[in-house]
Amino acid sequence: MATVKAPDKRTYQSTELRQSATIEAVVQLCAEQDPATLTTARIADEVGLSQGALFKHFPNKNRLWESVAGWVSEQLTSQVFREADRHEHADRALEAMFLAHVGFIARHPGIPRLMLGELQKPGNGPAKTIVRQTLARYRKKVVGLLELGIEQGRIAAGIDTEAAAVLYLGAIQGLVVQGMVSGEMAALEQTAPRIFKLYSASFQEMPDDPEK
Repeated sequence: MATVKAPDKRTYQSTELRQSATIEAVVQLCAEQDPATLTTARIADEVGLSQGALFKHFPNKNRLWESVAGWVSEQLTSQVFREADRHEHADRALEAMFLAHVGFIARHPGIPRLMLGELQKPGNGPAKTIVRQTLARYRKKVVGLLELGIEQGRIAAGIDTEAAAVLYLGAIQGLVVQGMVSGEMAALEQTAPRIFKLYSASFQEMPDDPEK
């Protein structure tokens, strides 16, 4: 009876490493050019592979984009949520999330282009679905912290938490767009604390009598 050879662990490791390197290359390249114009040939060249070798790891461009979107989702939420979870008080957690998110984008300036590009595509492809689910999960996290802050007495009880979450994300997105326009993405982290200070002023406890 013939013996079936077990898969070589080194092959798995090599595949995972090349997939990871390819995903990171895509994120980097998206900082330099429009993701819609990024070809598999350019990506393969960046990681030192032939197109044929690239397609061994990712059967087609859609699968590659799905993997990139999954990486972005996992990295962003894990890093940002971890920073939030370090704080007992919800308002501090929201600030930590905000600054961590902006810092993540400053280190990976290609991500906003990639995410916006996916959201603008027609239909509901796998990559676009991941981006939308990530934003929904993020918004839910913000709403949860706002509600916790109200319970803790650190955030005004009368605020609209859903609207406040939209404003929170909008502040980050607006800051990132300004960075893209100016070409100074690295400066975002210096501006972020000032933007959050303005945002947080909108949910501070107010006196019962507006004229006091």
